[in-house]
Amino acid sequence: MPLRRPSVIRSGVLYLTLLIPFALAGCANDLPQSTLSPHTESATLTYRLFEPIFWMAVVVFVIVEALLVYSAFRFRAHGNVKGLPEQMHGNTPLEIGWTIAPAIILGIIFLMTAQTLAAVSTPPVGGKEINVNVFGHQWWWEFQYPDLKGPDGKPLVTASDMHVPTNTTVKYTLQSVDVIHSFWVPQLNGKTDLIPGHINHGFFNAPAPGEFLGQCAEFCGAEHAQMRFKVFMDTDADFQAWVKNQQSLPAAPTGLAAQGAELFAKSACIGCHAIAGTKAVGLVGPNLTHFGSRTTIAAGALPNTPENLSKWLHNPEAVKPGNDMSVAMANMMADNWGPDTEKNISLMIAYLTSLK
Repeated sequence: MPLRRPSVIRSGVLYLTLLIPFALAGCANDLPQSTLSPHTESATLTYRLFEPIFWMAVVVFVIVEALLVYSAFRFRAHGNVKGLPEQMHGNTPLEIGWTIAPAIILGIIFLMTAQTLAAVSTPPVGGKEINVNVFGHQWWWEFQYPDLKGPDGKPLVTASDMHVPTNTTVKYTLQSVDVIHSFWVPQLNGKTDLIPGHINHGFFNAPAPGEFLGQCAEFCGAEHAQMRFKVFMDTDADFQAWVKNQQSLPAAPTGLAAQGAELFAKSACIGCHAIAGTKAVGLVGPNLTHFGSRTTIAAGALPNTPENLSKWLHNPEAVKPGNDMSVAMANMMADNWGPDTEKNISLMIAYLTSLK
């Protein structure tokens, strides 16, 4: 018995069903993450290169597909045709034409691309500038401001949230402390790799206030997808207020927060994390000096709320599986706190959320 062919409608329903998860995945974040809505001059130049190339590709696609469809119908067999069809052995004018035409198109694309590359790789001269050193870790981002001093007298450092002033050229260096990562904020600039032992450079202009989502764009291990960050373009006044706050020590903790500070100082946390003004000077994990003022936990895995911080401290491995630091944190709490875990986590939450 011959197999029944699926109807067009059934096939269409199947394809749409398969596409639904991908469509939903694209709506997972509140912030857009698209190169099609550029917000800087660098990103705009890249988009302007994309547009003509896209339409060239559309024209080529339509012409090629139209010729294929025409040939399929025009030269299809009729009736019971026997033997070989009439053989053709080339057409010199056509062959010359379809060799020259793509060469011309590729030449145009090359010139446009070279012009754009020169523009997006050369920072503007003059005007306000700010330098940021970006470090990629498995799996979080560290931002150092070499021209600004933190409360400990060293370069101001933060994690996950990158703040820059508007009407300023942001010059950044990119370094990896472990494996290859890739720094990408689609609306601000193209992606650039962070390669161990090598320093890469990039820049973008910050024309207007806004909040933009970035992430690692190079597969770097189990939690690659959870290696996110945000770029905040602040007005001059907001940026100066942010810097002033970051350069100051957090207010002295009181109540439960003070008990949490004592607990933190006695725990193994100080071996991995740093908090200015305390004996915590670890460099393995993110600097926590102003942790309470950041927008996310665990490099964008969760919004920074007491409830989510509780989830993270209770079971960091469940939030970011495969993270060695998460395993170490979980083991430390299990080994040292035992039956007092719930109480101590509450104290830790009170202390960490007070660091603003």
